[in-house]
Amino acid sequence: MLFKKKHTWELPESAATPEHVFRNRRRFLAGVGLSGAILAAPAVFGLAGHRQSGLSPSAARPNTTGAAFYPAQHSDRFVLDRRLTEERHAIGYNNFYEFGSHKSIANAAQALPVQPWTVRIEGLVQRPTTLDVEDLLRRLPLEERLYRHRCVEAWAMAVPWTGFPMKSLVELAEPLSSAKFVRMETFQLPEAAPGQLQSWYPWPYTEGLTLAEATNELALLATGLYGKPIAKQNGAPLRLVLPWKYGFKSIKSIVRFTFTAERPTSFWERIQPAEYGFWANVNPEVSHPRWSQATERLLGEDRRVPTQIFNGYGEFVAHLYPDRRDRRLFM
Repeated sequence: MLFKKKHTWELPESAATPEHVFRNRRRFLAGVGLSGAILAAPAVFGLAGHRQSGLSPSAARPNTTGAAFYPAQHSDRFVLDRRLTEERHAIGYNNFYEFGSHKSIANAAQALPVQPWTVRIEGLVQRPTTLDVEDLLRRLPLEERLYRHRCVEAWAMAVPWTGFPMKSLVELAEPLSSAKFVRMETFQLPEAAPGQLQSWYPWPYTEGLTLAEATNELALLATGLYGKPIAKQNGAPLRLVLPWKYGFKSIKSIVRFTFTAERPTSFWERIQPAEYGFWANVNPEVSHPRWSQATERLLGEDRRVPTQIFNGYGEFVAHLYPDRRDRRLFM
């Protein structure tokens, strides 16, 4: 008889967090210094038509991209050590600076037009191409995964993402041997996202990963949440999910993937590198310059719990960072 060995962080799915907590994100300016960290950034591609002629009447409609593909098959490999966060919390408490520096941006984010939405794959690849998100969904089968999410602001949630492994997109791109990193970029559409009129931010939002990180099995390109297409305020129609890193690394509304030999500088790293570095791995022993990371507040619950190294996913990713003593890996 075969017995499945549970991971150290596993509990029954029945212990997962309820459905309501994943929507808004964080405040931004503290005095004159940009005190920001967060996890937001919308996608930046396939919006040229809207840019020229104004927003489509469909802009305010909920995201229905790929609705025919839901619900997706659930993966039993990724389980939680806590209850699922209730959906109302997860879609109502969000960071998305393109729409405001507060957490209640859900209504404002509905102005983002997400259909059609195209994604460009370029740089050091065998097959540079532009694809509609619907085409990606037809090519790359979706699955649902239960993941913990940890914001650098020390709040956390547990949610059911639907998407496909980022590794599948990397394989589709066929990167050259000289490619070491992938740079991601979100939309540039100030007509819909008034936060992009704030010139002191280096728009559009960008993020980056090593190819080893991008092809790790945990890295997910999410198109859905709670069994349906992802809400606009949560990063529709395509966002990154990296459960072992602080949330600001999980770029929203992606429009471009560029494979490069040089390490990219991400949005928050450009603004405040002493507080928001490239690696951003969750670590309770490395405090943010202005607050402790030793514990985290669970959305929708009146309690804090201890923070775990790599957010509890060390057995999947610790091998990517052999020198854990290097503080730069956890800023």
